[in-house]
Amino acid sequence: MTKPLRIFAWLGISVLGALAVATIAIHRHEQINAMWLVLAAFCTYALGYRFYSKFISAKVLALDARRATPAERLEDGRDFVPSNKWVVFGHHFAAIAGPGPLVGPVLAAQFGYLPGTLWILIGAVFGGCVQDFVILLFSVRRDGKSLTEMARDEIGTVGGFVAYVAIISIIVILLAVAALIVVNALKASPWGAFTIAMTIPIALLMGLYLRCFRPGKVLEVSALGFILMMLAIWGGQWVSQTPAVAPWFTLTAPTLAVIIIVYGFAASALPVWLLLAPRDYLSTFVKLGTIGLLAVGIIALRPTLHMPPLTRFIDGSGPIFAGKIFPFAFITIACGAISGFHSLISSGTTPKLIRREPETRMVGYGAMMAESMVAIMATIAACVLQPGTYFAINCPAGVVGQSAETASATISGWGFPVTAAGMHALAQAVGEQTLFNRTGGAPAFAVGMAHIFSSSLGGQAVMAIWYHFAIMFEALFILTVLDAGTRVGRFMVQDALGHVWKPLGRTGWYPSILATSALIVAAWGSFLWQGVKDPLGGINSLWPLFGISNQLLATVALCVATTIIFKMGKARYSPITLVPLTWLVAVTFTASWQKMFHANPHIGFLAHARQLASSSVATPGLSQLVFNDRLDAAVTGVLVCMVALILIESGVIWMKVVTGRKLASVRETPFVATRFAAEEQG
Repeated sequence: MTKPLRIFAWLGISVLGALAVATIAIHRHEQINAMWLVLAAFCTYALGYRFYSKFISAKVLALDARRATPAERLEDGRDFVPSNKWVVFGHHFAAIAGPGPLVGPVLAAQFGYLPGTLWILIGAVFGGCVQDFVILLFSVRRDGKSLTEMARDEIGTVGGFVAYVAIISIIVILLAVAALIVVNALKASPWGAFTIAMTIPIALLMGLYLRCFRPGKVLEVSALGFILMMLAIWGGQWVSQTPAVAPWFTLTAPTLAVIIIVYGFAASALPVWLLLAPRDYLSTFVKLGTIGLLAVGIIALRPTLHMPPLTRFIDGSGPIFAGKIFPFAFITIACGAISGFHSLISSGTTPKLIRREPETRMVGYGAMMAESMVAIMATIAACVLQPGTYFAINCPAGVVGQSAETASATISGWGFPVTAAGMHALAQAVGEQTLFNRTGGAPAFAVGMAHIFSSSLGGQAVMAIWYHFAIMFEALFILTVLDAGTRVGRFMVQDALGHVWKPLGRTGWYPSILATSALIVAAWGSFLWQGVKDPLGGINSLWPLFGISNQLLATVALCVATTIIFKMGKARYSPITLVPLTWLVAVTFTASWQKMFHANPHIGFLAHARQLASSSVATPGLSQLVFNDRLDAAVTGVLVCMVALILIESGVIWMKVVTGRKLASVRETPFVATRFAAEEQG
């Protein structure tokens, strides 16, 4: 394509994107087509990747194709393995794409479709994608060092220690929540349990195929994985409909918890090429394929968004979660726009697989764009539902009432009509007994996705199949975060114990691998077990910490990235990380303060604990609920204080560098020429 044609094409994309965003933002009193959200997303991401990420690559990071990566220099066949860029992209996307982009946007839809959509687009292009990209590149240039190691080297010993304690605490919380969501999604679901279980032997076969049978044959193993995955999905339906087999895969929550704990240990201890990388690559087929199919269905069907752009609950009185748009919409959406968890993957498993330095742009910036697109699809899936149906699914019984008739009357009184008979008919259509009070976001996403798919692919007769496929799809999303996060946690524990006894710090020494894997799994497994036994299912005690912890972790990552940019002597480019950092500090610190001390018991942990403690109504597990609220407040306060210390120490370094009181230098691995460039030329 000639230069004038390229210019014309990008101008066309810019105009189309501006028109789509304007349509989303301006329309207030009339329903719009969901296709406008898809067009706005595609155009925004295309422009962000083509221009903004290229600017960062060239001016700030100076990507160098001649430089050997740690995967090449430190190759050990276990953790450091030079891998095909598409396999790495698949692993990275599968590892970062967890519950956040699916659940967060669905819950935030209580404010309407407008706030969430705008934040997902803006936050991803200028925040989340940038964080993932720069942290990945900085880790690649430091032998694949973790975020805590980079904090210690670049910020200082105090900053490194505080970052370590904060990050390891946040990892445990995040993994416990992710595991609990998987348990709740798969319990008493033979279809989902069978399909998810089959992904493990399929991934092992793919890993052996690429490693031993047909090295480098990515297309072959991709086709094999796709065929086997489709057979597993079909087999799950057969299992669920076969009385003799279904009980084998109809598992209770405690049983699933034990299985997931064992799986997390195995995923952390086995070589990355055998299970983790091929399983994540396999999961990417389902994830990207489903999201792509959903986009095609939206464009073909052009469904209407029935949810208004802004609802009455922007005043903070939301029935799904209380609190105003600022800061709670941003905390709730979390991963769809920016996620601190991603920085652990970008400085954990992924930098040990990158074959060539320029591939960090596609993997880091590009994979986050794909996840953000998932968040847009989740927003659409929630908002194509009638508002009354959406609130009936997502509101807890304590807010709308226990019976279907009471809940319908309460929601209709808000101005969102819904009937008990209509909800019963919808539940029958998707093969469920009831859809009332199915809190957590996942069932609402599944119903919306089944509605779109069944309207364009198969009709109402297959709506139940699409619904259960969506539930499986969500569980697959979340489980990949668990295995990658456990491995990252293992690396961090090894880093710390290596200062006590050097052999424990060797990532390739199997006694250390087994011991540290057991430690990190025991930590999040204990929280998971507590959640499984919690009288309210655990989500109420653990989920509020999820969004705050995730965004605080992103704050730490952006502190490290900004400090490195200053020390590289490129302070003039620091706004690329400093601006999103400033926004995150405002959001997370405000949300943390309100969650700890707000007088409204629907918002504040301590206020809710006081309300429960003074209640005269007998509540099962009351003392445990009060303890959980107080623990949540204490953990939030400690994490905020630690992150504030990192911010202060980072700010001091920035000022010293700018004023010339500190030498602008970084601790990168010395340059070593890559052999891959010569091989490609030859």
